[in-house]
Amino acid sequence: MGKLTGTLVGLIALSASLGHGRVLEDLEQLDAAKESYDFVIVGGGIGGSTVASRLSENPHFNVLLIEAGPTNEGVIDIAVPGFFRNISSTYSWGHVTTPQIGLNNRSLPYDQARVLGGCSSHNAMVYTRGSSDDFDLWGRVSEDRSWSWKTLFPYFLRNEKLVPPPGGRDASGQYDPQFHAIKNAEQNKEIKFNLDVNSGKPSGLVWVQSTIGNGERCSAAVGVLGGKVKERPNLTILLNTQATRVLPSKESRKLDIRTVEIVSVSSELILSGGAFGTPHLLLNSGIGDKKELEDVNVTSIHHLPDVGKGLSDHPAFLVSWSANGVVRPVDTVAAFEEWQTNRTGPLTEIGIHQLMFARITPDAPLFKEHRDPAAGPNSPHIEIVVLSVGPRILASVGLMTPKSRGTVKIASNNPLDKPLVDLGYLTHPFDLLALKEGARITKRWFEGSAYEGFITGFLGPDPDTLPEREFNNALKAGAGTWWHPVGTASISPKGAKHGVLDPELKVKGVKGLRVVDASAIPYVPTAHTQAAVYVLAERASDLIKASW
Repeated sequence: MGKLTGTLVGLIALSASLGHGRVLEDLEQLDAAKESYDFVIVGGGIGGSTVASRLSENPHFNVLLIEAGPTNEGVIDIAVPGFFRNISSTYSWGHVTTPQIGLNNRSLPYDQARVLGGCSSHNAMVYTRGSSDDFDLWGRVSEDRSWSWKTLFPYFLRNEKLVPPPGGRDASGQYDPQFHAIKNAEQNKEIKFNLDVNSGKPSGLVWVQSTIGNGERCSAAVGVLGGKVKERPNLTILLNTQATRVLPSKESRKLDIRTVEIVSVSSELILSGGAFGTPHLLLNSGIGDKKELEDVNVTSIHHLPDVGKGLSDHPAFLVSWSANGVVRPVDTVAAFEEWQTNRTGPLTEIGIHQLMFARITPDAPLFKEHRDPAAGPNSPHIEIVVLSVGPRILASVGLMTPKSRGTVKIASNNPLDKPLVDLGYLTHPFDLLALKEGARITKRWFEGSAYEGFITGFLGPDPDTLPEREFNNALKAGAGTWWHPVGTASISPKGAKHGVLDPELKVKGVKGLRVVDASAIPYVPTAHTQAAVYVLAERASDLIKASW
């Protein structure tokens, strides 16, 4: 059968807190014969960390959290927000996609975290919930209206704590407290100033809200597993240990899975490996499309065809302008000294202060050919991130509502082989047309009177002057990813043959197995996905508690 594989810890010094005995550096420190657990959680990302923290609040629950990667503690590039681009590949799975048909057969490096805290330990820390429609869509897809913006809103409030920016900067006018200077926005009819991106109506020019506290990254490892949580006697965190399969019980008539290799649980096994890791683990365990499993010599134990299907993600591409600006480089040595001294200065942020979200107008020609995929009128189609301002303005234009879908499959019956990740980017014609409209929206923004005398020219690619084929080729040659995959183990109505999970996040047709991570989200939200996973995990924790 399968086994848990331990990996070496390298390049970091483990902090003293790992000596408590409840945070284990590798599998050898776990005495599975003597330990018994009510819940085992596979994956220490946002979903797994949140569930582990919430379940271990009950002293009667004995919880084991298994993370494939090392600790986040003591890693400066993770802790310092301004250093997030420097984070070592040690803390990544190193995925590379299959050749993308929609991107001229290019393969994309795809960064997914392999460290405690998951992607919250190495992402850009942007915190956007998405639109209220996104969460109401969960309820429509699952035919369970307990998944909705209204019911989930208290979980947002439970999960987050609004703190002031470092250095005492006044942030008034940059957020709306009830939901936790901008000349061109006053004049632009398409993108107006929006006080709070997290109000459920994100469209407009918004101030960035970030998962940063006291000048440091506040990942799931810090925010929900930090402080005294790790000291709870009923919580064990096992690091540097990759789970490769889940195993069925030989004693139950119905398919009952409460074992991950050598560790069994009395209540539930919870998978939180993320949109790539969870389907990879299920498929290697024989849970998926029977024919596809047989093709790679994996014995099927449960035919569940949608495992690894339905992947949706945000494609993005760059547009640029020439300008009269000047780049003022940061003195990194002095900035790091300031950060070490009092956690203030330029390294306490990522250098992006505002975002823009916009809807494509209803009379746009693409809607004559394609149905609007947005979850509702509050959901923007496009996000615009200005990456640099100086002699060249560079903006990343992302599609929030893609119709293209991808897959996660396995290449062989070796569970240590990496999954085959096909993002399916730009395989649906709507996505090309929508990104073209996104380029136009961005272009119109920078044509506003606020930029007169500053911008000297549009460098493209220009959707209004290039022939359609030439623009599309430029898009396919340059498009990339924002690393927001979801949907590979999607929720669906109870009793429905499609989907992977029921509305309570239980794997269909299996007892004792639940999924809590981005793979459960049916469509990529109009947001950076960490907030959606946090709120999913908060509610999942209550669902699990209610079952036991």
